[in-house]
Amino acid sequence: MHQLAQQIQDEFPAGFVGATEWRGDVAVTVTRDALHSIAEFLRNEPGMDFDYIVHVSSVDWPDDEKRFEVVWEFYSIRKRRRIRLKTRVPESDCIVDSLTDLWRGADFMEREVYDMMGIRFRNHPDLRRILMPDDYTEGYPLRKDFPLRGKGWRDTFEFLDEVPQ
Repeated sequence: MHQLAQQIQDEFPAGFVGATEWRGDVAVTVTRDALHSIAEFLRNEPGMDFDYIVHVSSVDWPDDEKRFEVVWEFYSIRKRRRIRLKTRVPESDCIVDSLTDLWRGADFMEREVYDMMGIRFRNHPDLRRILMPDDYTEGYPLRKDFPLRGKGWRDTFEFLDEVPQ
């Protein structure tokens, strides 16, 4: 197991789910309950020193019980290494802790995940839409069950004799 993953597992045995390594990069999957504590460890522990947030994203696994995976990527500028932190949540309770108190740069990225996938971030300072209109209530465009042409797209073609397929 990668040294970073081993350190996380040693420090947070109940919160550690698993780890993968690919081309030198490590991804650690953690429980939702341990997410914030582990992120704080990565940020503040002198041996970790992950001072830069690269991105926040999400993956939709519609056939899984824990449908959504939220992924944060961090980079240590001084140590020149990166790590991905992942957690899974079910559709019925898709909420995770915000990491904006640790990395201010997480603000807009978490808002984008909320807007496009519907995953809520607990304790986010301003969780509101960032890409879609404020009054948009027809779902989340990046979910795999969202219609490919969007909601209400047929209305835009009502002037045609035949709706494009």
